Amino acid sequence: MITAIVLIKTSVDRIPEIAESIAAIDSVSEVFSVTGTYDLIAMVRVPRHDDLADVIPGRISKIPGVEGTDTHVAFRAYSQNDLDAAFAIGLES
Repeated sequence: MITAIVLIKTSVDRIPEIAESIAAIDSVSEVFSVTGTYDLIAMVRVPRHDDLADVIPGRISKIPGVEGTDTHVAFRAYSQNDLDAAFAIGLES
């Protein structure tokens, strides 16, 4: 699974509506309203790199009020859940 972190600039008067539209896209797992340079951050998860083009410029960027995106593709994911599971291998519950 390919994970992309998409930083999104929007029309500030429509942030909630835009966030809901982005969250409704199948490959978008979460949308966060944030402070700073960007208004929203979306987590996009797709099976192939080519699918990113369908989701980000093909769908997210076409939502009315989205003014621009900056996409970062993850090389590897680290989480506390993954670490806990790795250390629990071979241990009885």
